[in-house]
Formats: sequence, C-alpha cells, structure tokens
Amino acid sequence: SGLKHPTIKISKYLDELLRPLFDKIALKTTVTSGFEVIKQLHEWSTHNLHKDTLLCAIYVVDLYTMIPQTEGVLAIKKILSRFVLKNNYFSYEDQYYHQIRGVAMGSPLTLTIANCYMFFFQRNIVKQITNPGGIYVRYIDDIFIIINWPTQHLHKQIDLWNNIDSNIKLIAQVGHSSNFLDLYVENMNGHLFTKVYRKPSYEPYYLPFNSIHP
Repeated sequence: SGLKHPTIKISKYLDELLRPLFDKIALKTTVTSGFEVIKQLHEWSTHNLHKDTLLCAIYVVDLYTMIPQTEGVLAIKKILSRFVLKNNYFSYEDQYYHQIRGVAMGSPLTLTIANCYMFFFQRNIVKQITNPGGIYVRYIDDIFIIINWPTQHLHKQIDLWNNIDSNIKLIAQVGHSSNFLDLYVENMNGHLFTKVYRKPSYEPYYLPFNSIHP
C-alpha cells in the first residue's frame, strides 16, 4: 500500500490539481456507476437497438501495477509526478524495498495516473465504437460497449486492441447480456432490460475506522 509512503503529501497535492482536469476532458467516456449508463442506454436503444446488438464488458487486467512508469509520467507531464512514481518504498519483514514497476496501491495520485494512461490508450478504440453509433464508457479498469457489429468482428477488434500496448491486457465478455459495475443489462430481442447487479462476492460489511485499506 502507498498510504504511508514518503511522497503521500505530494501525491495528494498533484491529484487535487490533475483529477479535475482529467474529469473534464474525459467526461464523455467516464462513468462512476451503472445509473449514469442507464440514461445513455435508453436514449441510444430507442433508434439503435436490434435483436442482434452486442453487449461487451471488458476488464483491464492489473491496471495499476502494469502502468509503465515512464509513460505514466509523460501522460501527466509533471516533473513532480516522476518523483512520486520513482520513490515508492515499503518494508516487509524488516527489509526495505524500492518499487521499480507499477505505481503504489492506495496512493492518492495512482487513480489519476491510471485514468490518464487509459485515456490515451483508448482514444482510437473510442473512435472505432462511437463513429458508427455505438456507446463506449469506462470506470477505471472496467469498460462497457454496446455496438451493432457482427460477433466475429467485435472479437477480432478486441484481439487487435490487446496488441496496442503490451502492458494492457483486456479480458472481454461478449453477448446479449452483460454486467457493468452495479448494473445488469440485457438485449431481449431488441428490447432493453436493466436491473441492479451485485457481485457474488459482495458483502455489506464496513471496515473499521482505523483500517489503512484504501
């Protein structure tokens, strides 16, 4: 965890500067809950949903730990961000370690770096999906797509996307139903059906106030 590393204050400061900017430029493709997606889906489905329309949920594998440090710095173009990325230390069994790959889990800046990195990664993908009238949205490492493409073509494109960046691995589920965040979506012969979704591992427990879990 990066919650107690020496650069925590710089991380918070940079995150306060960078996150509002990212939120503004990525407004059209970024969501934080399924409820934000429902309105888009219902408006889109009125004229675009067919019985063969595909739903696709994509998960980015180990996003935080796979971001290359150099590219992460370039994405935000801040010299202090380089300092934060290059100076993550932690102790384990009385030994001190220097993290040389990825970014510290729990660091205030980590989410913004990951979002900036994915913003540049997904630019051409967004165009591929939205230009023919599809929908593309993302929440950190979860992506949702709805598109009127043949199944084989979508799978082929996902394979190509997996070759864009060796650090980003995509795992996709394609079909006529999908789970995205807290939302279940189904194409029922050209009619849109949605309901609340809870992961099987979900437990309604609260962490103690003194927990260092991010």
